[in-house]
Amino acid sequence: MTERRVGPGRVLLGFYALFVVAAGSRSAVQLLTHASRAPIAYTLSAVAAAIYLVGLILLYQAEKHPTRSRGLATGWCVFEVAGVVAVGITSLAWPAAFPDATVWSHFGSGYFFVPVLLPIIAAGWLVAGTRRGEGALVDDPFHHDRGRSRLTPGSTASFSSRSC
Repeated sequence: MTERRVGPGRVLLGFYALFVVAAGSRSAVQLLTHASRAPIAYTLSAVAAAIYLVGLILLYQAEKHPTRSRGLATGWCVFEVAGVVAVGITSLAWPAAFPDATVWSHFGSGYFFVPVLLPIIAAGWLVAGTRRGEGALVDDPFHHDRGRSRLTPGSTASFSSRSC
């Protein structure tokens, strides 16, 4: 029976999935109902949804294949923070372009600053996992469970006298 893990990685994936839906829905409604009111701001919300989707995929891959994907996912988190900060500064410096709140305007204040904190937390988690040398954190039939070997039907185990 496979072991199901719930931890920081799964929580981060949940938040990213939530923000894909939140940013995508908000931008879709804003662009479909009154796009001319603030086309730049609403388009940036749609871009934020796409960035969250890519982040979700990269975080999932980083959990599944940590040695191959953590660097790319960490770089994406840095890119995401830069986007939130750029939009946050722009929304403060040019408020007329942001008549309604967007996901990243005012550094995500409408979402309790989660948009600026989420990629920082995700990058910290990715870096900490790399330093600890963690293996795959998502159930994957092709990887061992953190060093504990599993015997499958038909397999044999061999022990040397030195290992005992």
